[in-house]
Amino acid sequence: MACCGSCLCCQCCCREGETRTPEELTILGEIQGDEDEILPRKDYEGLDYDRCINEPYVEILEGMDNKKAKKYEAVRWMMMFAIGVTVGLVGLFVDFFVRLFSKIKFTVVGDSVERCTDEGCLPLSLLELLGFNMTFVFIASVLVLIEPVAAGSGIPEIKSYLNGVKIPGIVRLRTFLCKAAGVLFSVAGGLFVGKEGPMIHSGAIVGAGLPQFQSITFKRIKFDFPYFRSDRDKRDFVSAGAAAGVAAAFGAPIGGTLFSLEEGSSFWNQALTWKVLFCSMSATFTLNFFRSGINFNKWGSFQLPGLLNFGEFKCSDGDKSCHLWTAVDLAFFVLMGVVGGLLGALFNCLNKYLSKYRIKHIHPKAKFVRVLESLLVSMVTTVVIFAASILLGECRDFSSPTSHNTTVSAGEDINSTIRQFFCTNKTYNDMATLFFNPQEAAIHQLFHQDGTFSPVTLSVFFLLYFLLACWTYGVSVPSGLFVPSLLCGAAFGRLVANILKVKLGLDIYSGTFALIGAAAFLGGVVRMTISLTVILIESTNEITYGLPIMITLMVAKWTGDFFNKGIYDIHIQLRGVPLLEWETEVEMDRLTASDIMEPNLTYVYPHTRVQSLVSILRTTVYNAFPVVTENRQNERDFMKGNILVSNNIRFKSSVVSRAAEQRRRCQSMKSYPSSELRNVCDQHNVVLEPAEEGEDLLQQMLERRHAPYPNLNPDQSPSEEWTMEERFRPLTFHGLILRSQLVNLLVRGVCYAENQSSATQPRLSYAEMTEDYPRYPDIHDLDLALLNPRMIVDVAPYMNPCPYTVSPNTHISQVFNLFRTMGLRHLPVVNAVGEIVGIITRHNLTHEVLVAKLHQHSITI
Repeated sequence: MACCGSCLCCQCCCREGETRTPEELTILGEIQGDEDEILPRKDYEGLDYDRCINEPYVEILEGMDNKKAKKYEAVRWMMMFAIGVTVGLVGLFVDFFVRLFSKIKFTVVGDSVERCTDEGCLPLSLLELLGFNMTFVFIASVLVLIEPVAAGSGIPEIKSYLNGVKIPGIVRLRTFLCKAAGVLFSVAGGLFVGKEGPMIHSGAIVGAGLPQFQSITFKRIKFDFPYFRSDRDKRDFVSAGAAAGVAAAFGAPIGGTLFSLEEGSSFWNQALTWKVLFCSMSATFTLNFFRSGINFNKWGSFQLPGLLNFGEFKCSDGDKSCHLWTAVDLAFFVLMGVVGGLLGALFNCLNKYLSKYRIKHIHPKAKFVRVLESLLVSMVTTVVIFAASILLGECRDFSSPTSHNTTVSAGEDINSTIRQFFCTNKTYNDMATLFFNPQEAAIHQLFHQDGTFSPVTLSVFFLLYFLLACWTYGVSVPSGLFVPSLLCGAAFGRLVANILKVKLGLDIYSGTFALIGAAAFLGGVVRMTISLTVILIESTNEITYGLPIMITLMVAKWTGDFFNKGIYDIHIQLRGVPLLEWETEVEMDRLTASDIMEPNLTYVYPHTRVQSLVSILRTTVYNAFPVVTENRQNERDFMKGNILVSNNIRFKSSVVSRAAEQRRRCQSMKSYPSSELRNVCDQHNVVLEPAEEGEDLLQQMLERRHAPYPNLNPDQSPSEEWTMEERFRPLTFHGLILRSQLVNLLVRGVCYAENQSSATQPRLSYAEMTEDYPRYPDIHDLDLALLNPRMIVDVAPYMNPCPYTVSPNTHISQVFNLFRTMGLRHLPVVNAVGEIVGIITRHNLTHEVLVAKLHQHSITI
């Protein structure tokens, strides 16, 4: 039975004995089983990372010399630098206004609380806090209504994009404006969200848009910049922009580079790694330069490397017995990693069910309902913060000046963010200190404040923050998850340190345990390993923390993976994105390419009438079409340059039941006797004409393989009366042509008359073919009155004659690795004699489809 690794201790998604075909699994938005599992959708398209080596591109290559190549490479490096600088300035903008709005809010409300403590007007202080928070959140939510893709952190969407999936609107300028402006209001509005995730998304948008020098949102922004007009270049720049976003958020350029490598990009090489690192460095030092100058008036001092910095962990010079951590502490770190993984799995499970509830009950309703939900979350969060600070806080003594650590990054004294609400002099309210501060300041308190926090306060703070952060992630505002997870985990780690110090009397450094707790919980939620380890090391600026952080993250990931996926993978799954993992499971190698390919093909001939192309493009949604000839005689004519004209149109019929799918695949496989397709069909499902006595059916079809088929009149369409052999006749494969290329040819009138030679057809250059990237014309916008349907289009010069192909007998692991690592969008399946027998897209390689195919394969065996 095909099961999914979902929440609540690996419950199975499918009912016992229930099977579905891959087409049924991938129907748009379909929900399966009692668990309401959302399955991959087919309306998501892939990116064309593979180059189309057609004649216009070959002309460019032939005209390329060393001087032009060096110029092209120099422009690429300049664009990487420009992206890094721009991302750094975006981070500066967000940080400046978040600090400004938060300072105004906490100053006004703090003064009001101090005044109303004596006057008894605390409800007025609560109303002031509600006014600030709900106004900011309302603005953030309205911005998301303008561009819904701007909601959330954006990391799942960017991860999907780097994986090769095109999500509409994800890298548009309007999304960037709503994201950057919305996140500063959602953070300043007191929601338990961070600005680091949206910074990564914003960086990716800068990477995608800046090298294009044009905008779909603002159509007047369009410059004549002929470089980087392909998905391949754009995806590389998006990788650099996402890495720059991480670098600006955490001051971690190396961590940003590894994040792009670990979380998204499939095809990677040394040159790209070097450029991405350069872009990340540019973002880090741009942000550092301006923040240091603005905050300290020391231009060029480079004292503030990122938006979030953990400060310096070190013992005071006079304390000889102090140590940051010892080998004995590693045992506690491993246990904290286990607990962090369990807490992260619980967090992801609860958030998954909340997100499903939103999808089913909130998103289908009017848009203002989403705004009301955001305001409700803001109101509850504000009331909880205010009530907990007043009712549950304890008065604690200030730390002594001879404590372990008195150094705090950002030049702030740690005591400047302490809140004394309702406490006398020389004491502070520990709960208000954590709640009535920006989240970064609260993290600094837990990492570096040596005045003890009450175990009860830490427990209550952790529980409230855990629940509210889980509820908040997914509402219609730009929101990140890094900082809330770090703060929640730091409270957990500080609680462990208090227990070990007070109850067991161990001499430990509390800040280290707070850091390890933050790493454990964050690792349990997001399940990142390599990049997160380096990000945390760079944020602490303490290389000795490398081993404990790495061990903690590994244990947290292994523990959490036992129950469910990481939070970003869960939200990718909820959106139905056909994401491809790094590799397939071992048992999938029982399948071959012939088991998963789509045998019903929509194809075109090298020379096709305009009316045929228009019909094909208007009646299908496919983005690539095989260019084929029908038999060996036609193949010889094609190689000689003769003209073959046909209006033959193929399209895939809808599959409505398992029986229809089984019968269709059985018939298609039996009509290709030489393709060595595996016969997985039950005999009772196949209806074949009886063979003559004493004669083998397979031998009959082999002998008739190259027999001539009925000739088609150019105006004749396929007949429903055709036999299966006529419908699935051998097709000699010559190449692939994209939908965008066909539409471009029609729009520009690239065709020739029937009584003329194909040499009279106008030729398009590579610049003309890519001029409209990334918004190519749509076939439905084409004015048919301007086209002569009897004209013929020679598609051979514009097709890709050498795409990657696989044999029908290629095992799934080889197919998957080729598709994943090379960033393919279409993979033709070609047999030993050069005939195309099917095509594979990423939808055929998703985990759900492979599981269903494996189940079918096991049944037929």
